[in-house]
Amino acid sequence: MVRTGGHPTGRCGRIAHARHSAVYHGRREVVTELSARFALPLLQAGQAQKELHHNEALTRIDAALHPAVAEHATATPPAVPAAGDSWIVGDGASGAWAGRAGNIATWTGGGWRFVAPVDGMRAWLKDRQRWVWHDGAAWQDAPLPVAGLAVDGLRVVGPRRPAITGPAGGATLDMEARSTLNAILGALREHGLIDT
Repeated sequence: MVRTGGHPTGRCGRIAHARHSAVYHGRREVVTELSARFALPLLQAGQAQKELHHNEALTRIDAALHPAVAEHATATPPAVPAAGDSWIVGDGASGAWAGRAGNIATWTGGGWRFVAPVDGMRAWLKDRQRWVWHDGAAWQDAPLPVAGLAVDGLRVVGPRRPAITGPAGGATLDMEARSTLNAILGALREHGLIDT
């Protein structure tokens, strides 16, 4: 995650976990330890200005924990963001978001913060009222990959079953109707929608 600027154009100091260094008010400090998943700065024994690293870690956690984003794949930073508002940065982003495609950009009182998503991370899209999830390579704006759904511990929906042939007219309608109804009942039971 990177912090840029105290305003949307991002001209102030930043933290760059890729270089394991930080710049605060024009001073560079070495960050030797970062957490494995979200590159949160870890405090070191005898470290000066620990509150800067601690506050930065809290800001990143605030952005990454249960993210709700205004829009997905937006390339242009908003002109007047509100503190705490987040977006998923799209390809070809400009301004303070340049080079941050796929990251979650969150506006704070200290400027933009960027969270690089991890495999399995979900975000709520406020504009579409639905979830997106990250597969380790990209955000997926598609249904979650699950094998089934359960309610109260009982499976109610599973993999799609083959089509059931509807009854056709003729002298054997009763037999065909029974066969179709039995197939429908079997599918409903298999999916847990009705009891056996």
